[in-house]
Amino acid sequence: MFVVDASITLAWCFADEATDRTDGVLRRLLAEGGLAPAHWPAEVANALRFGVRRGRIDGEKMVEARSLLTQVPVDVVPIGVADALDLVDIAQQHDLSVYDAAYLELADIRGLALATLDERLVAACRTRGVELIAA
Repeated sequence: MFVVDASITLAWCFADEATDRTDGVLRRLLAEGGLAPAHWPAEVANALRFGVRRGRIDGEKMVEARSLLTQVPVDVVPIGVADALDLVDIAQQHDLSVYDAAYLELADIRGLALATLDERLVAACRTRGVELIAA
């Protein structure tokens, strides 16, 4: 099991972001299962919405993305208000959004690797000693 963020998830939905490595991470996720913080579904859905608006994904591909995302074995972990506010410090330490700090903190606390394509998040994982899944 490992933590997945929106950047890696969207690579499975947008053809221009897919690579053999991102496909490999998806295969691993299907085999092992994953975790994501509570905001992950909304973050992914918002990016897909703007992907449609910008012509990056058409109706047929959106149907495929919807099917894939409703079937991936990702458990969504709730975040309470106090925990979310604690993420502000982590975000400031690593120059991340609070959303990305949530992925980092979830992986760190659970002792899991993190799958991401986000360069700042990659750097924060290296600084904090969180294992990365190569994508």
